[in-house]
Amino acid sequence: MSDANETNANSDKTQDLRSRLKQLAQPLVDSIDTKLRDQVDHRVDERVDASLSARLSVIERAIADLDREVRELKERLDS
Repeated sequence: MSDANETNANSDKTQDLRSRLKQLAQPLVDSIDTKLRDQVDHRVDERVDASLSARLSVIERAIADLDREVRELKERLDS
């Protein structure tokens, strides 16, 4: 019976120690989590901006080409 009591006491001590470690480490974990989330958000924003910029430049070039073609057609029709 003594062994069972010792096992329960050791288990309780282990649980208490784990609980204390979690309490001590939680602010550090939260801080690291926040910093990592901010870095990931920043990188995602950068990549999205770069991707949109590239796509917009392609669209702008296509619009400029269409505008030129329309002007040329107007000039041909006016002639």
